Amino acid sequence: MYSLIFRTLLTRLDAETAHHLSFTGLRALDRMPGLRRLSRAVMSRGTLDPVEVLGLRFPNRLGMAAGFDKNAIGIRALTQMGFGHVEIGTVTAHGQPGNPRPRLFRLLGHNAVLNRMGFNNDGAAAARLELLRAREDIAKLPEDQRPIIGVNIGKTKVVEAADAAEDYRQSAAQLAPLADYLVINVSSPNTPGLRDLQSAEALEPIITAVRGAAAEAVGTPRSSLGHVPLLIKIAPDLADEDVLAVADLALRTGVDGLITTNTTIDRSVLTGADRAFAESEAGGISGEPLAERAFEVLRLVRSHVGDKLTVIAVGGIADARDAAARLGAGADLVQVYSGLIYGGPLWPGRMLRTLRRKP
Repeated sequence: MYSLIFRTLLTRLDAETAHHLSFTGLRALDRMPGLRRLSRAVMSRGTLDPVEVLGLRFPNRLGMAAGFDKNAIGIRALTQMGFGHVEIGTVTAHGQPGNPRPRLFRLLGHNAVLNRMGFNNDGAAAARLELLRAREDIAKLPEDQRPIIGVNIGKTKVVEAADAAEDYRQSAAQLAPLADYLVINVSSPNTPGLRDLQSAEALEPIITAVRGAAAEAVGTPRSSLGHVPLLIKIAPDLADEDVLAVADLALRTGVDGLITTNTTIDRSVLTGADRAFAESEAGGISGEPLAERAFEVLRLVRSHVGDKLTVIAVGGIADARDAAARLGAGADLVQVYSGLIYGGPLWPGRMLRTLRRKP
């Protein structure tokens, strides 16, 4: 039924408008206690499967990737669908409008999405206020249903690369006290020059600044690791040797994990009309075409670092089989985004129930 509604109605709307309408509807359900309990009972039935990762207790291994809830306005609402963690953001130190619309497009022939959002968000101060409210909201849930909250931070567009470390530090100082874990995003293709910060020379000062700000701001972290866990989200378009260089830097600087991967700028993952369209538009591609390279990067990282880093897999996960394959290849957790757009609100719960049945 969702597939029918999606293909006949939602695809007639601009993709960003459809996103806002569906997210608004989900949040409206969450504000009505009776409907919230009913929708949670239907959508998240049988999704509890606790696991400890990063010194934190996750209700299950499936999370909502960054990009869906940029301003932390619907964390509890997203857990209705069964997600064990929600990664909000990307948040920048200063609010910014992002790139001009239209900036979000469906690639229907490939179950994919093309976006050039450009870190549109209200800024770290506003996110902090929303996270305070979110913490109050999820405290009302039974303890075993409370999601883990990740906070993904990025560089403000107008800030020069030379000042990036201070920009990330400002975000971390405000948001670390309310985050279960932090993510440094240096891999979005939609902020000019951002991916250049993946080099060891540029990335190490950012890591140092974020870790220092978090340690100063958080006296008693929620993680049993004794600090706010810190991860780096990397691009799939890095050469293998550059992926390994980031992994080595993470090991050397005490970063706790990597997220593999962000969106790709490689148009060769598409064919036909979708490829022709994507070649005429800027932005990163997510969804099923990303799966092969994201899987390669996951396996490369895991084989290189062993069990020394947590690895979260994201990119092209379309069903429980894909999720199981990522976990089998060494991912500790998996995240989704485009799959939810094409699969609908019952999709995460179905995936989790199927994963629990797998031997």
